[in-house]
Amino acid sequence: MMVTITPGAMTLAEWSAIHSGADVSLDRSAHAEVIASAEAIARIVARGEPVYGVNTGFGKLASVRIEVEDLATLQRNIVLSHAAGVGEPSPVAVVRLMMALKLSSLARGFSGVRIETVALLESMLSAGLTPVVPCQGSVGASGDLAPLAHMAATMIGVGSIVTADGRMLPAAEALAEAGLAPIELGPKEGLALLNGTQFSTANALAALFGAERLFQSALLAGALTTDAAKGSDAAFDARIHAIRGHRGQIETGEALRALIAGSEIRQSHLVNDERVQDPYCLRCQPQVMGAALDLLRQATTTLEIEANGVSDNPLIFAGEDTALSGGNFHAEPVAFAADMIAMAVCEIGSLAERRIAMLVDPALSGLPAFLTPNPGLNSGFMIPQVTAAALVSENKQMAFPASVDSIPTSANQEDHVSMAAHGARRLHRMVANAEAVIGIELLAAAQGCDFHAPLRSSGTLETIRSLVRSVVPHLDHDRHMAPELEAAISLVRNGDLIATVTGGLPGLCAEPTPVS
Repeated sequence: MMVTITPGAMTLAEWSAIHSGADVSLDRSAHAEVIASAEAIARIVARGEPVYGVNTGFGKLASVRIEVEDLATLQRNIVLSHAAGVGEPSPVAVVRLMMALKLSSLARGFSGVRIETVALLESMLSAGLTPVVPCQGSVGASGDLAPLAHMAATMIGVGSIVTADGRMLPAAEALAEAGLAPIELGPKEGLALLNGTQFSTANALAALFGAERLFQSALLAGALTTDAAKGSDAAFDARIHAIRGHRGQIETGEALRALIAGSEIRQSHLVNDERVQDPYCLRCQPQVMGAALDLLRQATTTLEIEANGVSDNPLIFAGEDTALSGGNFHAEPVAFAADMIAMAVCEIGSLAERRIAMLVDPALSGLPAFLTPNPGLNSGFMIPQVTAAALVSENKQMAFPASVDSIPTSANQEDHVSMAAHGARRLHRMVANAEAVIGIELLAAAQGCDFHAPLRSSGTLETIRSLVRSVVPHLDHDRHMAPELEAAISLVRNGDLIATVTGGLPGLCAEPTPVS
């Protein structure tokens, strides 16, 4: 698949495709804006007026004027000095997305870079050359300086690159092997490459894509659990949600209602059921999951805008030959979006764990204790529920908002920072934890439904149960659980679970088609 980057007009689906490995090219119509911006920089330099980062030092050293003969050295120095990240290499998919975001931003024509520089970034993406970018070192203001500097360093032949076939090579060697050559940076180009929010935004977007998959998987698991517990679908009635009015709640209730429709298990306890109301983990799924969906959509709006924006500094307005210094590199919007995603992911996992706990408790579920035919001799799902609880607790610890933290940097010149990179990076682990909880719930819910045989769930839920049983058999006695948990978790992570649904599920953008 090929995604053509149209600067300022990219969709969430296109960014998702790039994250998933799509090839990338730049819309040639963007070249004129890039060239005009570079020409404006040349004229500004020729006039000799001081412009931050073009012919001055950086940060607290902005008052130091740099001579014309040293401008290329200035740009090289900022890249090398700022490539000071530490920690594990960022995932290749995240770095590629970061590169594409930077390419789109530069190609808007407000950064003063030459077309040759933009072309090298595009060629690296096309050739599958991914800079090795340490994951730690950004505070999310003055941009993601350290991570983006590591990217920029490879463009001048410094650092390491992962090739398309997975080898890690010195940057100059990897470029040469692909028929590319390092560039010598022109005025402002080093600063333009490493100034911006693309690292934070790429991480937040990648987590957002995972959070959407998580949300949809949790809806399916929750519906199966409702049937396993012989829960009521009355709480999903459209009238309840319509009079409150929240879009996410309305759509979530509709999806749950459709998923359970036609279930023999549900029909078996429509009358003469002594229970009046289900626990909140079943009854309040539309309210909790719907609120999480609304929050994810709010984060989506912010990240879509950020992904299409320009966030380096200073900004070049070619029509007036003007350079304006501002603060678009401050990643507060991204930090807030990341924190919203964190809250939603935390609650999705938390509600799912409560459903697992309800299933293993015979007093609440009416099922055998810990979902095993011979409790006592067998522990059944006792410890998988403990594992789910541990993962949920870990997510609660990580859900504290990163955006409320700040620490002064650069000798107090940069005295308030966003911590967007922290907020975005932690989301990957949170999504993975919650996916594991949903995998455990799938096993527990399938096990619970097994006890209702010969009664069957709805067509969609039986398809889900069959998928689970294709990788993990019914638990009739204790056996090694870890491999079976991993098999179920994989159904969530690789998208196989949500692929079982005909039609659509509520998601981040478009109105869903009816679930069937």
